[in-house]
Amino acid sequence: MLINHDVISEIRKCIDYAPLHNPPNLRGIDAARQILSDTPQVAVFDTAYHQSMPQHAYLYGLPYVLYKRHGIRRYGFHGSSHRYVAKRAAKMLGKPINELKLITCHLGNGASATAIKYGKSIDTSMGFTPLEGLLMGTRCGDMDPAIILQIMNKEEMTQNEATTLLNKHSGIQGISGISSDMREIEEEYDSSPRAKLAHDIFTYRLKKYIGSYAAALEGVDAVVFTGGIGENSSLVRHNVLNGMDFLGIEMDEEKNSLLSKDERSITTSGSKVQCLVIPTNEELVIAQDTMKLINDSANTES
Repeated sequence: MLINHDVISEIRKCIDYAPLHNPPNLRGIDAARQILSDTPQVAVFDTAYHQSMPQHAYLYGLPYVLYKRHGIRRYGFHGSSHRYVAKRAAKMLGKPINELKLITCHLGNGASATAIKYGKSIDTSMGFTPLEGLLMGTRCGDMDPAIILQIMNKEEMTQNEATTLLNKHSGIQGISGISSDMREIEEEYDSSPRAKLAHDIFTYRLKKYIGSYAAALEGVDAVVFTGGIGENSSLVRHNVLNGMDFLGIEMDEEKNSLLSKDERSITTSGSKVQCLVIPTNEELVIAQDTMKLINDSANTES
């Protein structure tokens, strides 16, 4: 949407939901307004694509009043990326997106999976914050919420210290003790048991999400890998998809191991479910949305 005083006010109200992102974004908006006062600005929200999720997918098993009072619900993130690769997948498959059931996997230092039914997000792994879901570079992903209460009690942690533990010192970094970078983990995969363990947990959790989303979608036409890890790690893709022939996935190992920056399929031509590698382009989505909004605004004014 076009940025104005009301939009800035709403972004400020949402700082509690995104304390790491909204304050620096607001500073950037303010700086740009001062320097380029006559230039329109557009905000493209990463959560917007997931607003199509049904209530049974975005609500938690908490008292409903907490949702009404404080907006406690699943919001999801990486929306621009999931939207982009879903459209590219439809083009690669030669079918309208409103006829496809897709599972898109954005895998980087932050990682999320999304179930997309006929072009709309119906579920996604990140939740109220980006902390939920898959194991990530430094984020723990899914866990029993009682764990952090126990740790805070045993370690005498403050809320800020606990937040830092879950967001900055957990995930691949915390398990491996080596790095949050999957490239470094894979370099140590055969020599470090903990590096292999971190890799195995990462791929196992993604495999579980793909299985659960196939059930939620009541079938799946394609699984898409994107993001730095999804696009570049043949080992991650192999370990995730290995043994999933029951879903109709027939891997082509030669295609999977190919080093390429191009969009491509990594399954056989006869595979009932296609698995695709599609480089994401969130910047293009932002630019396209910006152009559309500014053109629409200009047409309205004229």
